[in-house]
Amino acid sequence: MNDMHIRRAEKRDIPELHRLLRQVANVHHAGRPDLFKANATKYTDDELEAILADDERPVFGAFSDADDATLYGYAFCVFERHPGNHVLTDVTTLYIDDICVDEAARGRHVGTAVYRHVLGFARGSGCYNVTLNVWSCNPGAQAFYERMGLKPYKVGMETIL
Repeated sequence: MNDMHIRRAEKRDIPELHRLLRQVANVHHAGRPDLFKANATKYTDDELEAILADDERPVFGAFSDADDATLYGYAFCVFERHPGNHVLTDVTTLYIDDICVDEAARGRHVGTAVYRHVLGFARGSGCYNVTLNVWSCNPGAQAFYERMGLKPYKVGMETIL
């Protein structure tokens, strides 16, 4: 998609972030209604404001060049460090807590652009790696991550009782 740019999300972007957060929540609810609530939102406005103000939790958005307001996709990231841990090495990881492309913009390389931006940011920040989790009920997302070069490094498993 040539008509977009990626920048840090700001307070003025909260309505658009909520719009895409609802899309992610609906995908998760459709895949695991036993775990995810219908019509839920992950964050309140106040929580989003706090996240957007926190340099340890950068949020990147792919915005329309036309208005710098329409959000095509985002990545919520979190720096993770384990200084003084008895088992883990002291590397800096950029964890992608949430990544989404607007349903109307899928197939237009928005996700690729956002992910590559995150990789560049992580490299520039001295990170050792970039990680994320993917729900097994979302095989399309998993396939996308594999195309981006991500490899499994741990697996969560469950038994429903």
